[in-house]
Amino acid sequence: MTRMPVPPFSYDDAVKKVRMAEDAWNSRDPEKVALAYSADTKWRNRSEFLNGRDEVRDFLTRKWTVENGYRLIKEIWAHSDTRIAVRFCYEYHDAKSNWFRAYGNENWEFDAAGYMAVRHASINDVAIAEAERLFHWPQGPRPKVHKGLSELGL
Repeated sequence: MTRMPVPPFSYDDAVKKVRMAEDAWNSRDPEKVALAYSADTKWRNRSEFLNGRDEVRDFLTRKWTVENGYRLIKEIWAHSDTRIAVRFCYEYHDAKSNWFRAYGNENWEFDAAGYMAVRHASINDVAIAEAERLFHWPQGPRPKVHKGLSELGL
């Protein structure tokens, strides 16, 4: 089975992959999100190393249990035939209603069928006041009219 678009990526293909990933992650559905990765995907997420789709699904389940109100925006940084570099921010609150904005960069590598085979993520969390939040859409995909990272000055 293929997951379009597939390599080699044009700029438009890469932008589409980024938005597809953003929309999927904003669904907060670990099963759905894990399906975008190859069965033997390799991840580094902060200091955690994951191997395979099952570990990705379990990681995302844990993540979204503690990151409440999660809203994410991704933006393409660069691409090649099989790789895409992305910068992103997401906002969330913990169980005590403390708000955070996470800033990060991801490097992705795709297999020939269009599944992400490798993901390296570096992420930093910054505490923010609730009044500083910038991501205010209903849970789910970011509306097409909502500003992106560059437009928000992030």
